[in-house]
Amino acid sequence: MTDSNTDLVFAPLGGLGEIGMNAALYGFGPKGRRKWLMVDLGVAFAGPELPGIDLILPDLAFIERNRKDLVGLVITHAHEDHIGAVARLWPRIGCPLYATRFAAGLLEVRRLGEDGAPKVPIHIVAPGVRIDLAPFSVEMIPVAHSIPESTALAIRTPLGTVLHSGDWKIDPTPVAGWATDEARLRAIGDEGVLALISDSTNILRDGESPSEADVAANLENLIADAPNRVLVTTFASNVARMRAVALAAARAGRHVVVAGRAMDRVSEVARECGYLDGVPDFLPAESFANLPRNKIVIMATGSQGEGRAAMARIANDDHPQVHLASGDRVIFSSRPIPGNERAINDIINGLVRQGIEVITDRTDLVHVSGHPRRSEVKHLYEWIRPRIAIPAHGEALHLSEHARFARAQGVAETLVVNNGDLVHLAPGVAGIIDQVDHGRLYTDGDLIVPSDDEALRERRGLSFAGIISVGVAMTAKGELAGDPDVVISGIPQRTRDGRAMDAIIDKAVFEVLEGLPRARRRDPDAVESAVERAVRSAVRAVWGKRPTVHVLVMEV
Repeated sequence: MTDSNTDLVFAPLGGLGEIGMNAALYGFGPKGRRKWLMVDLGVAFAGPELPGIDLILPDLAFIERNRKDLVGLVITHAHEDHIGAVARLWPRIGCPLYATRFAAGLLEVRRLGEDGAPKVPIHIVAPGVRIDLAPFSVEMIPVAHSIPESTALAIRTPLGTVLHSGDWKIDPTPVAGWATDEARLRAIGDEGVLALISDSTNILRDGESPSEADVAANLENLIADAPNRVLVTTFASNVARMRAVALAAARAGRHVVVAGRAMDRVSEVARECGYLDGVPDFLPAESFANLPRNKIVIMATGSQGEGRAAMARIANDDHPQVHLASGDRVIFSSRPIPGNERAINDIINGLVRQGIEVITDRTDLVHVSGHPRRSEVKHLYEWIRPRIAIPAHGEALHLSEHARFARAQGVAETLVVNNGDLVHLAPGVAGIIDQVDHGRLYTDGDLIVPSDDEALRERRGLSFAGIISVGVAMTAKGELAGDPDVVISGIPQRTRDGRAMDAIIDKAVFEVLEGLPRARRRDPDAVESAVERAVRSAVRAVWGKRPTVHVLVMEV
């Protein structure tokens, strides 16, 4: 029997209104005494608007304050946007962690490859086994996705069951990993489902996603008829694609060379879990030079144009072991993540200029999404028949369209929810009732910094307009003790009419010092302020931009 003030709530800390950085909380109990369950703890990847930042993490301040009431963290699958923040943020919450064998293996391999990464105790769970995390009972249901051992979660509580879909699709021939367990999902639907919180990534696309088996067949043809080297770049975590390429290479009498540490790590765990059974061992990149051009297939990371990944380095001919030549074939077995198009196109254009054939999903079936299109989503609603639908894993357009689609399927209550919303699910009518603390943290080198860190604002300014450093030595009488020392960085060397920028800066410094009364020249703060304003104004007058100006006044 539950307290009359007890409710069931949902609070996403990431992954709604965006694609990536998935982290969600479910709460059960009276306000102020709720127990919490976390699902996933992922990252997003920083773009050029965040110079120097690699990863974006969810801010867990809310649940850190309530960590004593956090009963567990359950991982739906092993993609970075679902597990990538575990190593950095788990020490802040310290709760039991539950994952499948494959996800646990990837977490451990990553830990071993990172200096100082914490040892996270992981409970390995098989599908169908219920995890008792009172007041929650969690069951993992197998679903197809672009990484092995993906799961949906049936989260049972005394006030009803929530189905948290995770990332999924319907694929009866997934090549590696599980097919979506339609029978189990139907059975859960028959039990009665209060709410479905589900993937919206491909809700704008009609029909059904093709199968991984279809891609495998096409890759086999493209590898078999290639006259020279073949390089396939794909997501490092896509074991089905890895297996398809490897088997196609073996049938064509070719050896597979892997270029990229992330792919090495994933293949190691995939072999341990049996997903590469029957596949010949991969060769390290050092073996490349010993293989004839028509006897090799390279699998490389960097399908999204990442500058430090193997694909970009190979395309720029600065990879230490792997090199391509005119007549070779490169297959992009992936689709650009929004925001990465320019970097990918730069690589493709560079390859084409070298006479290398490039094949993408624009012309050939070399990639399929791991997310459901509209017909597949329709099937899920038919199986589950929820009272409440909350679209997840999508940007604003995806969430809005998914909500409209759910209403068309006869769902009684649909809610468009954003990160930080506290959503009342039961008892009674669902709705947003409050906000919880949420936000973003950034990895800056070895540090984790808040999104409003002053260094980030300064760094963006430097990337736009450069920096000028001025050193001025003054005597106690307020006289110059020597010529000012000026260092400029990120600023054009000459103006439109050919004048040297450093000469303009020198002139501004001398003129402002000469114009200052002697009493003010004896005040280092006054000198710093006057020189800073004069230099910034002089440079802006000839450049049109306001650089950062640092002034150091030394008394001698």
